[in-house]
Amino acid sequence: MSLYARYSALLDGILDELVAEGALPPELNRKAVAVEPPRDPSHGDLATNAAMVLAKGAGTNPRALAEQVKPKLEAIPGVTQVDVAGPGFINLRLTDGAWRDELVTILAEGERYGLSTIGNNERVNVEYVSANPTGPMHMGHCRGAVVGDSLARLLEAAGFRVTKEYYVNDAGSQVDTLARSAHLRYREALGENIGEIPEGLYPGDYLKPVGTLLAAEYGNDWVGKPEAEWLQLFKQKTVAAMLDLIRHDLSLLGIHHDIFASEAELQASGKVEEAMENLRSKGLVYEGQLERPKSLDEHDEWEPVELTLFKSSEFGDDQDRPMKKSNGSWTYFGADAAYHLKKAQSADHLVNIWGADHAGTVKRVQAAVTALTDGRVDLDVKIIQMVKLLRAGEPIKMSKRAGNFVTLADVVREVGKDVVRFMMLTKRTDSMLDFDFAKVVEASKDNPVFYVQYAHARISSLQRKAVEAALPLTDKADLALLDAEELGLVKLAAQYPRVVEGAAMAHEPHRIAFYLYDLAAAFHALWNRGNDDPERRFLIENNPQLSLSRLELARGIGQIIKNGLGLMGVEAAEEMR
Repeated sequence: MSLYARYSALLDGILDELVAEGALPPELNRKAVAVEPPRDPSHGDLATNAAMVLAKGAGTNPRALAEQVKPKLEAIPGVTQVDVAGPGFINLRLTDGAWRDELVTILAEGERYGLSTIGNNERVNVEYVSANPTGPMHMGHCRGAVVGDSLARLLEAAGFRVTKEYYVNDAGSQVDTLARSAHLRYREALGENIGEIPEGLYPGDYLKPVGTLLAAEYGNDWVGKPEAEWLQLFKQKTVAAMLDLIRHDLSLLGIHHDIFASEAELQASGKVEEAMENLRSKGLVYEGQLERPKSLDEHDEWEPVELTLFKSSEFGDDQDRPMKKSNGSWTYFGADAAYHLKKAQSADHLVNIWGADHAGTVKRVQAAVTALTDGRVDLDVKIIQMVKLLRAGEPIKMSKRAGNFVTLADVVREVGKDVVRFMMLTKRTDSMLDFDFAKVVEASKDNPVFYVQYAHARISSLQRKAVEAALPLTDKADLALLDAEELGLVKLAAQYPRVVEGAAMAHEPHRIAFYLYDLAAAFHALWNRGNDDPERRFLIENNPQLSLSRLELARGIGQIIKNGLGLMGVEAAEEMR
């Protein structure tokens, strides 16, 4: 158990005592009570809002309740000072021994340090990437892929049961276009001169191997035949080939989904009708007309059409939404509602990682999930802003339609999986991200990938140098030799478990990248003390005891960096070349 978790448990015990003494009512909700680092480190080592949160329910004022809690906190071993600040915040200072004990915990728990049970084994379905299966992965898909996969790792570390899902949009008109494009390449593979790719078809060379495989399997069977005879077959074959390509490209980033869910199979299975009947039975579906679009001018022609509508406005949406078109076919939203019902039947929470072009559909899908599950399942949608590709500051122009886009595979081969994954998490998902091929491999403090990896590589080099110096590594280190600045690094390291929990619960894996950068910066600052004063280096000739103590500190920091990078899907560097 980490330091913050231990003191949270101790505080909870104190609150139990106050309940037993009659100072607090037993039914108080303590969920919002927190033990965390104070915003201003000069105020102490730990702070709790317990009195602020519980005072109203206890029928007292926060400061009075804080004064009741204070002497009980002062009696806890490891606490040297307790102060009540402002309207009722409680600040604690701990002994140096408490922080040395936490370093021992970090070293003892190793790769388990930071793991949590906060998820309580609840089931979470994380859907991410879900790109149309019309070509290879490109950098427009990369950020969502990394965010989704890293979030899945985070949630598992926090004690959730996670299903990683990819929704295959194989029921739309774009898949018909893909099949026609593949048929053209099929004819080309059989020797036909197809000339320029017609407008509206996919021109990319990535379909040439598909055409070759189809030609080898079917020969001339489908040359000159009506489209109606071969379209369905070519759709199935080409989508399967594209999914193989997508799986391969994602594997280059270490990404593997548990489920590839087909939209076409969903519709064929009757799930859309099931969702419709679910809503209709609750009185949430009706036949009606949409309001005149506000974007139309008063002189613009507009004719209302009778549609099957879902009462999404009753669940926070701006207006009711059509589930069926006037021709009787399902709308995209109708299929989406059914898909989310299917996911919700085996999950307690749903998380979708979507591109910015889907931002307008968030409210209606959340409304559908709430209605279909009677509020049992929640849906969180993370919108991923675009990645701007640069080379030495100059934008790289891309066009998927023209077939000259930058593929994910090309980028991974050029700069490496770890660089790509780390960089995708260096900003909040709602912010645009610049990916400069020159900057991401730069050996400087301004490159967070290098800066964090360099910290781990430095720590790894210490172990090698300690062996070369024949330090007595089996001896027990005297951690009392660590000075205040070194214990300050332990204090930052001890925040890692709560950062993991916070990032998991907020569905924000970028918090891990931010934290690791701060931890790496603090380590580098400590390392640099030895540039001017040899006695402040981690390994000191003729002082094996102090060297062992500082080596243990470095090992602890290295372990946390490695653990955090693991949650990001990044390997920790042993050395930098």
